[in-house]
Amino acid sequence: MTMTLRPRRSVLYMPGVNQRAMEKAKSLDCDAVILDLEDAVAPARKDEARGLVCDQVRAGGYGHREMIVRVNGEQTPWFQDDMKAAVGAAPDAVLVPKVDDAAMAKRCLEQLGDAAHRPALWVMIETPQALANVDEIAASGAAVMVMGTSDLIKELRVEPGAERLPLLYALSRTVVAARRFGCEVLDGVCLDLRDVAAFESVCRQGRALGFDGKTLIHPSQVEPANRLFGPDLSEVEQARRVLAAWKDALAEGKGVAVLDGNMIENLHADQAQRVVAFAEALAARTA
Repeated sequence: MTMTLRPRRSVLYMPGVNQRAMEKAKSLDCDAVILDLEDAVAPARKDEARGLVCDQVRAGGYGHREMIVRVNGEQTPWFQDDMKAAVGAAPDAVLVPKVDDAAMAKRCLEQLGDAAHRPALWVMIETPQALANVDEIAASGAAVMVMGTSDLIKELRVEPGAERLPLLYALSRTVVAARRFGCEVLDGVCLDLRDVAAFESVCRQGRALGFDGKTLIHPSQVEPANRLFGPDLSEVEQARRVLAAWKDALAEGKGVAVLDGNMIENLHADQAQRVVAFAEALAARTA
C-alpha cells in the first residue's frame, strides 16, 4: 500500500499589498500560503497588490509551502485581470471566492488554461447558494474547498458562539461533499487572536468534523493548527503497528488481524496508511 499526501494543516492568508508579510511567510512553518487580493486589499490598491503578489510568486523561495493566489470574485471588476495575472505567475493554485455553483467553478477552470499545466482550482464555500450546490461544486474539478465562515455567518444572520452550533450543518455538509468527490476541505478562519484556548478548541472541532486543515490569519495560529490537525508521534507509532499486524495477517491468508485485543480490518489499515503517509510527507520536507 502506498499513498502520497500534501499536508494542509495550516493555510495562512497574507495580504497581497504587504510585501513584508509575504516575505515573512517564507520563514513560517505553515503548510501553505494564500497571497490575498480580495478582502485584505482596499479597492484603490487592487492593481498594486496584483503586481506585488505575482512578482512574489514568480520569485519563489517558499520552499515546501504550497502557494495560492486568492483573486477577487467573478462579480467584481478585478476578476479577469486577477485570473490572467495569476495564471501567468503560475502558483500552485488559484482560490476563487464566492463560488456559488458548478457552472461558475467550470468557468474558472477554463480560465486557468490547459488541464495539464494549469494551477489547481480552490473554491470558497461562503454563501447559502454554494451550500445548496456544494455537491456539484465538489464534482466540478475543484481540488480544494475552503469554508468562508465569516461570510456564512453574515449571510445566515447567525451568532456562532464558541461551539459554532449554527454553522455545524454547513461545515459537515461541505465535508461530506468533499469526501464524496475526492476534494480536500479546509475549515474557515478564526478572527479572535487573543484567546488561544478558544482557537485550539475550534481546531479540535474542525478535525473532529473531518477537515484536512484550517485557514489562518496570523502567524501565531500556525503552531496550534499544525499540532492539532497533524498526527502526533503516538498516532504514527500506533499506525505503523496496525500496518505491521495487517501485513502479517495478509501473509497468513487472513482477512482480519488482532492487535492489543482489537480487530483490524482493511478499513483500519487504510486509515493507518494515511497517518503514516502524512508523517512521511512532513518528514520529507527540506525547507
